[in-house]
Amino acid sequence: MSSKRDYGQFCGLAGALNVIGERWTLLVVRELLIGPARFTELLDNLPGMGPNLLTERLRALADLVIVAQQPVPGDGRARQYVLTEVGEQLRRPVLSLARWGLQFLSEEDSAGASRATWGFLAVQAMVCQEAVPGLSEVYEFRVADQVFTIAVRDGRVTFGRGRVRVPDLTLECDTDTFIRIGARMMSPYHAVATGAVRMTGTPEAAQRITRLLGLA
Repeated sequence: MSSKRDYGQFCGLAGALNVIGERWTLLVVRELLIGPARFTELLDNLPGMGPNLLTERLRALADLVIVAQQPVPGDGRARQYVLTEVGEQLRRPVLSLARWGLQFLSEEDSAGASRATWGFLAVQAMVCQEAVPGLSEVYEFRVADQVFTIAVRDGRVTFGRGRVRVPDLTLECDTDTFIRIGARMMSPYHAVATGAVRMTGTPEAAQRITRLLGLA
């Protein structure tokens, strides 16, 4: 770790950047916030990052006990990477940073890589706690080949992956449309009207999720 970046400042922010300020490091963390992943899966979801650099970043994070390796269920020989308890502490700041960054996305950025799995973190980043509905509902998002949910119960918001039996509202779209809505490059109402988003559920539930995600 002697070659890692060190700002030489007695400051919490500088200390954080000493750990996660290197290029690609936070994107590796992003992938592991979605869930455990094998080395090849990380490499596939980080186009432009070579295997040597990924190895270096994972080793640095493991040295600081931010990332650990564990067996892959059902395959004792294979290994996958997972965030430790310390690594999970990055969830809230990373989500806040992702939400802040949406405002800077442009049409030019749309030519870059995108993954439906990133939508799982995007909905978490977009939730406005002050707009949590005062009733219990489950909203299901089908973004390309991925499915994730937001559940509201007793004023609390939880997130899950996979389909639920009876969602109160289902929204279906491709990855590009989902990111454009989150970045406010497209309004959700325009997306529904043009068929870019397919909705099943009541208009009232649609209004509530729109407010919850800060898109009203």
